[in-house]
Amino acid sequence: MNRSRIQKVEDSIVYLPQVTSMGVIGDPGCEGLGTYNMKVYAGALEKSAEDDITLIAGDLVPIGNQHYYEEISDLTEIIAHNDVYVLRGNHDTGDYQDYFGRKNYALLAGDFSVVVLDNAMRTFEQEGLDLLEQVLAMEKVRQVIITFHIPVPNHFIRNSVSEEEFARLREIYVPWKDKVKYLLCGHVHSRFEDVVDGIPLICTGGGGALIEDVSEDIRACDVEHHMVHFYMENGVLSYRFDNLTENSYDKERKNSILKENLEKTVAGELLAHLKYLMFADRARRRGMDKIANLFEALAASEYHHARNFYSVIENPAPYRESVKGFVPGEEFEHQHSYKMMEKYAGEKSAPLTGQAYAGAAAAEKVHAGLLKEAADMDHFEKDTIYVCPICGYVMAGEYIPERCPVCGGPKRQYEVFSAE
Repeated sequence: MNRSRIQKVEDSIVYLPQVTSMGVIGDPGCEGLGTYNMKVYAGALEKSAEDDITLIAGDLVPIGNQHYYEEISDLTEIIAHNDVYVLRGNHDTGDYQDYFGRKNYALLAGDFSVVVLDNAMRTFEQEGLDLLEQVLAMEKVRQVIITFHIPVPNHFIRNSVSEEEFARLREIYVPWKDKVKYLLCGHVHSRFEDVVDGIPLICTGGGGALIEDVSEDIRACDVEHHMVHFYMENGVLSYRFDNLTENSYDKERKNSILKENLEKTVAGELLAHLKYLMFADRARRRGMDKIANLFEALAASEYHHARNFYSVIENPAPYRESVKGFVPGEEFEHQHSYKMMEKYAGEKSAPLTGQAYAGAAAAEKVHAGLLKEAADMDHFEKDTIYVCPICGYVMAGEYIPERCPVCGGPKRQYEVFSAE
């Protein structure tokens, strides 16, 4: 029988003398357990394989009921390569203890210790503070990480516990402050490093949830999904962040049968998305807004299905390199493949097919030009983009024609995409 990876903690102090490193994953599931998010979490579990144990720094699930705990537990058991311990987050409600055991506990590794405190309700439980005092008082304990979900007051965000709560925590560790090497938290869907009361504070919430802006200096566009490794180096407890590329988990993409069927499924879902949108247009033109609304909703659902299936097999370049990677495909279409198909359609007396390819080729040429500009992401200045809904031609710039230069569609029908 295979040994369970997820550890249900029964004792307040767990002795792990052989452990010399720990991977930390923050906030994998608070925004839902969809495949798109879980691919990030799966990648984090793969990265954490280089560590002896893994700690989830809270918000394993969107809400703490049996369904979500079962789903995340099953996924974790299949992918994890080492023992996984869990810290309770504000989303980890309800049945948490049935699955993960104690909310306050300590891991005593070979050369460092981790004291896990529950502050999911923005207060530190007295049980946890008493345990912290007990561990810090141990003579053999020399290097300690105090970890909790919601940050203590810091220089970056106000989304923290109160100063009064921090004072309760501080009162416990002050007599042994020299032993406390790090304060570690999650909750914030980003990452930052600070110094609080002279102790390094590490905030990591990049294990699956959508990355958010923290401040003017820490923007979502500058932060990748990530995890943290803690390890001993020359007798000193150290750490490093490890960014998670969108290729961190590729096991299922490498299965040729899965990949082929996922590709077919993506194509089917996107075709259904298009069919439903086109039917919604027909219904709306006939004044049947309720029917149109239904089919627009169904189309959105099919798109999200397609995105989830595609996320399993997607193999993207690093984000900042991605835009320029789309240019060759657009250029090939307007320079070669679409022209070829337009010519073939003309030879076969298929004027509608030829017209569709000619219109699309004109748009693809504009796409390539815009993508080349957008490759320099920080200096891309196009605030408003217009798309002709009749043929798909794209327009940007100061002068926008009253009629689409490809099909003659009126300006009043253009779809407007504005970043302002």
